[in-house]
Amino acid sequence: MALYNNHLGNRTARYVRNTIIIVLLLLFALATLFPIYFMVISSFGDPVEAGAVSYSLWPGKFSLESYKFFFEYSEYSYRWLWNSLLVATCVMVSNVLFATMAGYAFSKINFKGRNVLFAVLLCAMMIPYQVTQVPLYILIVNIFEIQNTYGALIMPSLVTVYNIFLAKQFMSTIPKEILESAKVEGCNQLQILFRIIMPLSKTVMAVMAILTFMETWNTFFWPFLVTNTMDMQTIQVGLKNFRFANTTYFAPMMAGATISALPMFILFFSLQRYFLEGVTVGAVKG
Repeated sequence: MALYNNHLGNRTARYVRNTIIIVLLLLFALATLFPIYFMVISSFGDPVEAGAVSYSLWPGKFSLESYKFFFEYSEYSYRWLWNSLLVATCVMVSNVLFATMAGYAFSKINFKGRNVLFAVLLCAMMIPYQVTQVPLYILIVNIFEIQNTYGALIMPSLVTVYNIFLAKQFMSTIPKEILESAKVEGCNQLQILFRIIMPLSKTVMAVMAILTFMETWNTFFWPFLVTNTMDMQTIQVGLKNFRFANTTYFAPMMAGATISALPMFILFFSLQRYFLEGVTVGAVKG
């Protein structure tokens, strides 16, 4: 009887613990999704009522006028989307390519000073992003003189230390015997990289692509700093044009924010299988 009571008590404790965990996870999920829900719901408001913000969880009526207002308000609305797409795509492709090459070099090629150089890169990763903005701005504006161009938006983010570190750590798990076999067959370093390493690294490359695209697409401060005309602004910077000193076109701004979020959702859900594999890689051995 005592054993039964002890077993029943353990089951009750586990049930209570699991219930608490589920409730906490649901609350966390609601807190994460509510801003997205509020953004989408608010985008169906009336654009004529400038500055009017409806805080209701469910609007009285649904209207697509705010989306129409967003595209008709400025001739540059489509240009903002194009600029963001072009910049984010170029930065994503360059990061995946260069970070994969650098990760392969640091993980599989023995060269003098490799560990020292990698340690320097890790130290650079510890520097806050905001600290580098002033020297980057001076470099872009005063030395290269490419302010208000696509080059100014793309060049500072061609490759990030974090992506190099991510690629290097993943490629360190690839057995050296595979590379030795390829060398015996007569493959050079580039052939090994493109024919062996990259196909085996699709998971980490997809993770880098998703994270880099999302970060670049959502960046506000740097595009705001180096662009001074509306035709070169990205969508995140362009949305500030719906806010004035005395009023804010709230619903059209939320419509633009909803539109700007769509590419990230499309990219994530199209590559989510690789992303989830990349998150869990190395967690289970054997």
